[in-house]
Amino acid sequence: MEAMTTTTMPKITRDSLMTLEAYAKARKDFRAQVLEHKKPRAVHLGDHVTLLFEDELTIRYQIQEMLRIEKTFEERGIQDELDAYNPLVPDGRNFKATMMIEYEDVEERRKALAKLKGVEDKVWVQVEGCPKAWAIADEDLERENEEKTSSVHFLRFELTQEMADALKYGLALSIGVDHPAYKAAREPVSAETRAALVKDLA
Repeated sequence: MEAMTTTTMPKITRDSLMTLEAYAKARKDFRAQVLEHKKPRAVHLGDHVTLLFEDELTIRYQIQEMLRIEKTFEERGIQDELDAYNPLVPDGRNFKATMMIEYEDVEERRKALAKLKGVEDKVWVQVEGCPKAWAIADEDLERENEEKTSSVHFLRFELTQEMADALKYGLALSIGVDHPAYKAAREPVSAETRAALVKDLA
């Protein structure tokens, strides 16, 4: 039993990254693979909130893109990106997600983000038969100010061993947001999403 609790998911290493040259050649196919991989990992809550559940592949893609954009090939720069992004990879007992609040109209978005202050703390996941696990938001940096919340947040959901075991056993997973100005839920999420997220658990 002890072995289960100490297992962690693989982190991204220097060796798992392509050089800029190799990435330039592989980018089109790699990008298509990642977009397909992301589909079941994106959970839409109502019309304006999307959670993208991150994992080693989605974060490795983000690192490759950052290195490409910044033309970074020096070891120190690459290590800085690894240090910044590796905490976003789930570690075997949690889910990690990028939360996006999307309004096409700029003025509507401004008003909504003012009303939605604190929404990042009101997101939850729930395994059938277990209590809700509420999001721990923005541990890397504060994304909210006095006037409004940000349109992007980073969330971590910690699961107990019981929750992880129940999900692996096949029980349903629900995900939602419960804020006075915005309530929406997927109860339960699709079988594809559930299967994708179970893989994040060691």
